[in-house]
Amino acid sequence: MSLSSHIEELKKKHLALSEQVERAQRAPGSSTLEIAELKKQKLKIKEEIERLSVSA
Repeated sequence: MSLSSHIEELKKKHLALSEQVERAQRAPGSSTLEIAELKKQKLKIKEEIERLSVSA
């Protein structure tokens, strides 16, 4: 897998997590712990995208 395609896959995962966070925040039964975990995963992916983009 090339670096650019890897970055694109990470961007897709980041977008999917963004949508999950939005749904969880709107859902009445969502726990703040679950939302925080999703946001943490989203941040890790964003940091990885930035790290790979700089080295590209």
